[in-house]
Amino acid sequence: MDAFAKFMRRLAVTLFWPAVIVVTWGELTPSPPHLEAHVWDKLLHFTAYFGLAAMAALSLKSRRMLLYAVLGLIAFGGLLEIVQGMTGRDADLLDEFANTLGAVTGAYVGLLFVWLVDRPRPD
Repeated sequence: MDAFAKFMRRLAVTLFWPAVIVVTWGELTPSPPHLEAHVWDKLLHFTAYFGLAAMAALSLKSRRMLLYAVLGLIAFGGLLEIVQGMTGRDADLLDEFANTLGAVTGAYVGLLFVWLVDRPRPD
């Protein structure tokens, strides 16, 4: 594994839990933060879970553990959608769909990155 791949894995391991905290804060804030550019909120959900799953794919060495991580992220997103109803926001099934789609896509892109970086190169 080259230095870039090691750096990316260390970065993913280091940033995963802080990213989970930011996503949790963003989903449970009573009034969501307003962005300067109006962004479709489903895209924000997709991007957040895409990033979390991609970091998990870079961090975990076992595909089975990655599967558990993705399923955990999907369940976590569903739980946050339910808890949103207690913070003055509406739970939205389409938000959970965007979370799920982002988590699955992020895991695949992360695995693709790992494969591209770790594959044997011809001399």
